[in-house]
Amino acid sequence: MNTLLPRPNVLSSLSGSYELAVGATISGPAELADAVRRALPVLDLRPGDTGAIDVRMDPALGEEAYRLVVGSRGVEITAGGRAGAFYAGQSLHQLLPDATYRSAVTTDAWTVPGVRVEDSPSHSWRGLHLDVARHFLPKREVLRVIDLMGAHKLNRLHLHLVDDQGWRVESRAYPRLHEVASHRARTATNYFREEPTYDGIPHGGYYTLDDLAEIAAYARAREVVIVPEIDVPGHASAILAAYPELGATGESFEVLDRWGISPAILSPLPPTVDFLTAVFDELLGALGATPYVHIGGDECVLDDWEASAEITAYRRSLGLADVGELHGWFLRRLADVLAERGSRAVVWDEAFVAGGLREDTMVMPWRGMGVGRRAAAAGHSVIATPVFPLYFDYAEASSAQEPMAIGDAITVTDVASFEPAPSSWEPEERERVVGLQAQLWSERIPDARVLDYRAWPRACALAEVAWAGEAGSDFMGRLERHLGRLDALGVEYRPLSGPRPWQQGRPHRPAVVPVMNAMEHLDEMTHSATSTRPSV
Repeated sequence: MNTLLPRPNVLSSLSGSYELAVGATISGPAELADAVRRALPVLDLRPGDTGAIDVRMDPALGEEAYRLVVGSRGVEITAGGRAGAFYAGQSLHQLLPDATYRSAVTTDAWTVPGVRVEDSPSHSWRGLHLDVARHFLPKREVLRVIDLMGAHKLNRLHLHLVDDQGWRVESRAYPRLHEVASHRARTATNYFREEPTYDGIPHGGYYTLDDLAEIAAYARAREVVIVPEIDVPGHASAILAAYPELGATGESFEVLDRWGISPAILSPLPPTVDFLTAVFDELLGALGATPYVHIGGDECVLDDWEASAEITAYRRSLGLADVGELHGWFLRRLADVLAERGSRAVVWDEAFVAGGLREDTMVMPWRGMGVGRRAAAAGHSVIATPVFPLYFDYAEASSAQEPMAIGDAITVTDVASFEPAPSSWEPEERERVVGLQAQLWSERIPDARVLDYRAWPRACALAEVAWAGEAGSDFMGRLERHLGRLDALGVEYRPLSGPRPWQQGRPHRPAVVPVMNAMEHLDEMTHSATSTRPSV
């Protein structure tokens, strides 16, 4: 019976089996052997010339592809690169008992059934997004998320590092960012569309540059790429609380203590570009080689640009017709800065609708795959990120038993049924969908326990679709079996039958924001000339 998750391309049973013991020997190229060891810490594998596990390189397979054969003579892994070896190790781990996912075990050896696995991913971008701006997630929890991503063959961690409600990165060039913008005096507690109420408790935190270097190195060892996001020019209350002179008006702001959107917006003038260039240099210096940097571009209120004589004069000097074109120009200028540093810009879909992007800018169509198709047709690489079914801050059931969420409902089955590159699209449009990513916006995710509940097991379905291209007909059966591994890992996931009593928390209010109604409205907004304005 296939118990692997995500589903491999080919899995067949072989006669025989092999006993793998703690301290077994692994042979092969050091880089590949190290990757397998990383995936199987429970075995404490020892490098040697010959061993129970033999790893070989075959570049013809592709960097993330592998073959895994278990027989009576041992384990053979053939990998296209380090990533393939790591993923082969993860599949081998899933052939062992659930107890091997615990930090300590009492058994010294396990019998591995004879199998042959041939595998490679359907999509290169298999992502999770963490909003650490609304509620800060300590470094230890980010590292734990990376471990869970590696175990599920997910490979892009998008860190939303700044928003109106907080700035989360140390800056030695602009220290008021972490001294002032990293914390707020209180946090909103009201339900959506109700009068604000507050908890009166300060909230904050930030990652030092050393923290970011550690996170990036930890992620690379587990084949996860960190995608940092500095969301501009909107969502700027926290930045302007620290440096109001970078705003369009120069007025003072406070780090926002409520949810929703602020009109606070950065100026598009050269001093802002200089500021962001310095921030990018610090960020990239800490993270090391960073192939992708997200620059946001979403939900911008451009009224202050329109009202500013200085910004209007600057816009006209660039030959731009309106502030919408200036919005696109500003993001292209930042993408140019990043390209000079070897990084590719990623944006939310408002930036595509505004126009003027670099051709190599990647687009995340959060407002639906309609605008995603238009971006693909225009030649952009697209990462599928639609609210339905990939916004995991929505409740999994339209029920007051669910903990407080922005809307409802997005189920495991919804995620498993998602088609990131619809068959109705033209072939060249489908080819430009490089992958998919689930979003964990944290207005209603205050801590790691709630994060676990929101992410898992929906992220298991995400991993299945991202790796295999679609969920197998036996997915739910394999998922039920896989939950034992999550139990052993200590993941406080949502049971398939509904929340445990202590997971219910503050009750969700069903039907306040039905997700399909929201999707209709969002799709309409993508056709609007004022598409950059807040959509929800």
